[in-house]
Amino acid sequence: MIGNWSTTVGRTVRAQSAPVTYGLIVLCCVIFVIGPASGFNPTYGTGDALVVAQRAYFRRWGVVPADLLNGTPGALLTPATALFIHGSWLHLLGNMLFFYVFGAMAEERMGHFEFALFYVGCGYLALVGYAIANSTSEQTLVGASGAISAVLGAFLYLFPKARVTSLFPFLFFLPLRFPAWIVLPFWAALQWLAAGRSPSGPGVAYLAHLVGFSLGFLYAWVRFRRPTRVKVPAAAPEGDNQP
Repeated sequence: MIGNWSTTVGRTVRAQSAPVTYGLIVLCCVIFVIGPASGFNPTYGTGDALVVAQRAYFRRWGVVPADLLNGTPGALLTPATALFIHGSWLHLLGNMLFFYVFGAMAEERMGHFEFALFYVGCGYLALVGYAIANSTSEQTLVGASGAISAVLGAFLYLFPKARVTSLFPFLFFLPLRFPAWIVLPFWAALQWLAAGRSPSGPGVAYLAHLVGFSLGFLYAWVRFRRPTRVKVPAAAPEGDNQP
């Protein structure tokens, strides 16, 4: 999950202007509902049988760093498939909330096809980065948070002055409005601190968040930065004396 506070951006984006964002949200929700983690699909059984099915499902479609770095063909696909798998309702809803808030504007700015490639590519690399840093881990990693973190990084560069309403638990959920250039670096700093304290084993992959956020910001900076303009003096009319 991205984090433990929610945000809204003061701008409305029509659904038809962000079909990739809304399509991915629907896809992630459908995959979760029909999978074993939701508990809605009776084919996976109940009780211990359901737990066994969940573990097998996550290991098949999620990233296992030790397996990924062995380079087997099936494992090399898992950083892409893991982006669409979530471990719980809280995991799914937290990720989709952030994607809903920040994804539409980023897609509108990038364009649909480029945004789709950006989302999958940065998400893939974020999970690979986590796997490299935890090369011996057998813990399965699933979720779209690496890709969504990349969207946040790109949003920071593209819309730094966008006003974001945030609800912080340690401020008794008092709604406060700040520009993105304050809120998103603060979020990234929280991920950095959490990554430093996070033990190995089950939990939130904060390092994947940081890798995704950095990749997203770097991509937006390279792709959308304005070229430096150099003033060229006008040519003098023929016959004028040149120094």
